[in-house]
Amino acid sequence: MRKLVDISVPLRAGIASDPPGLRPEIEYYTHAQTAADLLAFFPGATVDDLPDGEGWAHEWVRLTTHNGTHLDAPYHYSATMDGGARAITIDEVPLEWCLQPAVKLDFRHFPDGYVVTAADVQAELDRIGHELSPLEIVVVNTAAGARYGEDDYVSSGCGVGREATLYLLERGVRLTGTDGWSWDPPFVHTAKRYAAEGDPSIIWEGHRAGREIGYCHLEKLHDLEQLPDQGFQIACFPVKVHAASAGWTRAVAIIES
Repeated sequence: MRKLVDISVPLRAGIASDPPGLRPEIEYYTHAQTAADLLAFFPGATVDDLPDGEGWAHEWVRLTTHNGTHLDAPYHYSATMDGGARAITIDEVPLEWCLQPAVKLDFRHFPDGYVVTAADVQAELDRIGHELSPLEIVVVNTAAGARYGEDDYVSSGCGVGREATLYLLERGVRLTGTDGWSWDPPFVHTAKRYAAEGDPSIIWEGHRAGREIGYCHLEKLHDLEQLPDQGFQIACFPVKVHAASAGWTRAVAIIES
């Protein structure tokens, strides 16, 4: 028996889903509001010719390719990947990366701003008794998942550092995901570390690992708590936006029983 679990957030305006200035805007138009728009295509027709006088419902949406649940392409992280090759854009991401067996790492116990290490990843894999396989999708369940839609969402949860990201990539993983706003720790926490330490290598370190080994990751996943630790697949084909750094996706977990 197959169970499908929607692990995407709804694309919604009016909530703190992203930092100020980067949030989506959606204008909704009802059937009554658009009757004249439909009639404009048919000279001589009147509103009485339309069933219940209705036009069409539609929406105008202003957003970035990084709003909602989306898949980041290597091009988002840098102009290069794999040690100097041109970074691929979202329309060039291999489809094979986007439908694979998956594993969930539970990092909800880590505090906000914590930087996940390679040792943390290995400890969690040991706990669930799992050995990574090439192209397997790895998603991390953080404390941010339960905060989506709340004012502190963007600053919530842990993030995955360069060391831990490379640990996954060196074992053949090419697609990862998080229920946080970013694969990296929330910027507000990294900014405090940078102010104290003055080390620029900590800025966006998990993303920048893609300069060495190209990879994709999902951001703003949802309801990862519903998933088992292993024994499921994830499908996350991105919208094919030409030459873009990311594409929206309806990410779905597929559980066979």
